[in-house]
Amino acid sequence: MGILTTISARVRAPGGRIELRNLFPIILLFILVLVFSLMSDRFLTQANLSIVLRQTVTLLVVALGMTFVIIAGSIDLSVGSMVALAALAAASTSDELGIFAILPAALVGLVAGLINGVIFAKGKVPSFMVTLGTLVAYRGIVLYAMRGAPVSITDRDFIGFYAGPIGPGLPNAAIIAAVIAIIAFVILNFTVFGRQVRAIGGGERVARLTGIKVDRVKIMMFALLGLLCGIAGLLQSARNYAATAQLGEGLELDVIGAVVVGGTPLTGGVGSIQGTVIGALVLTILSNGMNMLGVDPFLQNIVRGVVLIAAVFVTIDRSKIGIIK
Repeated sequence: MGILTTISARVRAPGGRIELRNLFPIILLFILVLVFSLMSDRFLTQANLSIVLRQTVTLLVVALGMTFVIIAGSIDLSVGSMVALAALAAASTSDELGIFAILPAALVGLVAGLINGVIFAKGKVPSFMVTLGTLVAYRGIVLYAMRGAPVSITDRDFIGFYAGPIGPGLPNAAIIAAVIAIIAFVILNFTVFGRQVRAIGGGERVARLTGIKVDRVKIMMFALLGLLCGIAGLLQSARNYAATAQLGEGLELDVIGAVVVGGTPLTGGVGSIQGTVIGALVLTILSNGMNMLGVDPFLQNIVRGVVLIAAVFVTIDRSKIGIIK
C-alpha cells in the first residue's frame, strides 16, 4: 500500500487534481501499444514481447542510475563507454569466473563512476564536461584493449544465466532489471540518500545549509550510476555473446531520453523511478514497432526526436523554473 500511495502522490498535483504532464508517459505508452497492435498482428505476440523485454534491459538498468543523477541536476554522458568497459571486463573473465563475472564488471563500472563523481564533486568541474571527457577516455581504453577485435563469450552457464529465458518469453535479464528497478524505487523514495538527491536538485545551496554533505551525495550517485552501467554491460555482453568496441555507442542519448520521456526534467529536483521504467518502454516499443512496420531508419530518428520534444514540452513544470536557458 505504501508504494501505491507514493505513486499516487507523484501523479497528483498539490491541490489533489491529476495533472496531464504526470500521466503523459502512461498515455503515450498506451497509444503506442494500441497503434502498433492494430497495424501489425505480430506486435502483441509472445515472441515479439520477449524481444521488447530483451531490448529494454540495458537501456532501463542504465536509465535507473541516470534518474538519480538528473534529479540532482547533473548529467553523465559517459554511460555508453562505461557499459562497453564493463562488458569487456565481463567477457574477459567469463571463462574463468562464469556467472561470477558480474563482480569484475560491476567493479569496473563502480570505479569509473567514482572517478566521474570525484572529479565532478571535488574538482568542481561541471558534470557535462567531466563526463564528456571520460566518454572519450573510457572508450579509448576499450579500443586500446580490444584492438578492433571482439572478445567472445563461450561459457554456456554465463550466457544461460544472464541471457536465457526463465520461462516462455520471459528472459532472465528482464527479471534482473525488474529487481534493480524495485531497489532503485525504494532507495529514491524511502531512504535518506534519496531525499538528499532530491534536495540537491531542488537547490544545492539550501541543501548545504541544511547540513547535507553535498559532495558525498554527488560522488555516491555517480558511483551508483557506474555500478548499474557495470551490470548493464554484463547483461548486454551476455545477450551479444561478446563484447565489442562499438557496444554502447550512442546509448547516453537514449538513456537521457528515457529519463526525460518518463517525466524527469533536466532541471532537476523532481522525478520518479516508475516514470523512467515507462520512458524506457516507450522508446523501446517505439523503435520495435517502427522496425516491424518497415519504417525508414532515417525517418525513425525524426520520429524519436519529435516524441522526445513532445515529452519535454508536456511534462516540464514551468512554474518551478524562473528562466528557461
